[in-house]
Amino acid sequence: MDSRDFRTLRLAVEDDIATLTLARPEQMNLIDGPAHDEMERALHQLREERTIRVAIIAAEGKCFSAGGNFDFMLELQSSPEKNRHSAAKAVSIIEALTSIPVPVIAAVQGDAIGFGASLALGCDIVVACNNANFADPHVLVGLAAGDGGCLFWPQAAGMLRAKRYLLTGDYLRADKACEYGLVSDLVDTPEEALPLAQALAKKIARLSPVAVQGTKRSLNAVMQARAAEVAELAALYEQQSMGSEDLREAVTALREKRRPRFRNH
Repeated sequence: MDSRDFRTLRLAVEDDIATLTLARPEQMNLIDGPAHDEMERALHQLREERTIRVAIIAAEGKCFSAGGNFDFMLELQSSPEKNRHSAAKAVSIIEALTSIPVPVIAAVQGDAIGFGASLALGCDIVVACNNANFADPHVLVGLAAGDGGCLFWPQAAGMLRAKRYLLTGDYLRADKACEYGLVSDLVDTPEEALPLAQALAKKIARLSPVAVQGTKRSLNAVMQARAAEVAELAALYEQQSMGSEDLREAVTALREKRRPRFRNH
């Protein structure tokens, strides 16, 4: 694992613990084409790595990830081939995240939006600053929730609460998210999120790898069964909505600070 292979993130291993860090704080760790590609590659590396006992996913800056990049979305809309390619990568990312054989801990120091929320909620333990927000606002930009939201939110919060937030795009503060089951551990400040994640990682790394990984692989089987039910379907609907005029209208309305005007289909 060599961070020189990446431009949008860092990947390092120390004392049997891998840390994957989103490393574009000046861009709020937005997910554009390069970030999407590198995240897929990094998660597959974690899945295949046999020298680690725990992994941490963290981020630099005030925001864990602000989610998708509008310019990247519009680029996908104008290219059906790129749109299909991106949808396939989204499924590949979910497959990798749900098959990593060691525990994965999210250190959420700031807002986790869209793909950022899916990335965090796809982990086994979620440490979050109590002022951070979680949201999947796909519907607010004319998109179906296709990058893991329809898998990870129901698994964590239950179907009814997942529907409430996926169908409105509303933000959910981490303290309430903890009450709902989306967050496992709360901290008071952003600076405390990564240290607590590291402390939990070290605790797990001292345990029997056979026991921990046997448990984790069994839990993976549950997530993979659910993913088989919904991941490709959700990616297909997101791909279809990515090609619609609703996306362009939603992005334009947001940039012009007005209410979007959607047509019936």
